[in-house]
Amino acid sequence: MNPIAFNLFGIDVRWYGILISLGMIIGILLTSYTCNIRQLSYDSMMDIILISLPAAIVGARAYYVLFNLPYYSANPSEIINIRQGGLAIHGGVIFALIAAYIYTRKKKLSLLSYADAAAPSLILAQAIGRWGNFFNQEAHGGQVSYQFISHFPKFIQKGMYIEGAYYHPTFLYESLWNILVFIVLIVIIKRTSKKGIVFFTYVGLYSLGRFVIEGLRTDSLMLGPIRVAQLVSLSGIIVCLIYFYFIYYRKK
Repeated sequence: MNPIAFNLFGIDVRWYGILISLGMIIGILLTSYTCNIRQLSYDSMMDIILISLPAAIVGARAYYVLFNLPYYSANPSEIINIRQGGLAIHGGVIFALIAAYIYTRKKKLSLLSYADAAAPSLILAQAIGRWGNFFNQEAHGGQVSYQFISHFPKFIQKGMYIEGAYYHPTFLYESLWNILVFIVLIVIIKRTSKKGIVFFTYVGLYSLGRFVIEGLRTDSLMLGPIRVAQLVSLSGIIVCLIYFYFIYYRKK
């Protein structure tokens, strides 16, 4: 599997960067549709994106580096090298939300309203971006038999054949789960105007899928014996349940 798409003026352009960028572009375009559904200002959404996106990239990298500190302490020049992967979605979402909160508070906009409109774009971008992991042959699970991997298309089999063994295509599991979540969010955003429902559904469903799939991976960020992504995902599920409990309680 060749991770390099093409060479431009002596610089290797990798599939990882192309797919991450493609996910971002499609996500931004989609917000025009979701803002229209919620009758929100697309210009304001673009302002939020322009502020939150750089924060998300910095946060995603900082989060990854933090949990691989021994390596990056010994190789500080590699901290800014994201061409071969090393962006953690949880760090990206956290930093993006902080940046969006500061901006919307200053401009007196509803953070939850814009978060609802952005949630379908975010999960779709994640679904697309996971294919960058495929080309980098990373974010995969443990070894599997040929009998197991033979149920997948040939190009998946080829991509998951690494150093003489086949591996779980966990990137694919997560991408498909994210597409399913995207469909659910689009249905919800059309059917309810209550603030926060779409965003917290995103948090809960993505966290549920990530918690399960993370257990199959071999390259998880670890905090002692604990998989960090599973810990954060469990927190996301709890936050989602608490939010919906209070929504239901207040309604009653």
